[in-house]
Amino acid sequence: MVRRNDTPVYAPGKPVGRPDVNAFVGSLVGLGATKGVFVTTSTFSQPARDYVKHLAQRVILIDGQELADLMIEHGVGVRSYRTVEFKRLDEDFFGDE
Repeated sequence: MVRRNDTPVYAPGKPVGRPDVNAFVGSLVGLGATKGVFVTTSTFSQPARDYVKHLAQRVILIDGQELADLMIEHGVGVRSYRTVEFKRLDEDFFGDE
């Protein structure tokens, strides 16, 4: 979301608040949906997080950190740059014949 002066509304230090989540839930209700996912690259305020806990609709809030974690976990938009190899002792190699 961008304000009229092109300043991002949801920037670091500017969390998504309950009013925005409430508007999202209103959209879900208007469409007859029972589930929704609200994703932001910013964060969610505590009142917004508390609000979704008590809804009849199932609403998942994914903030920027969780989005990045999910992208890494599922290999979306990321690239490996170093692989670490772990080795363990092969006990059969040293076993009795």
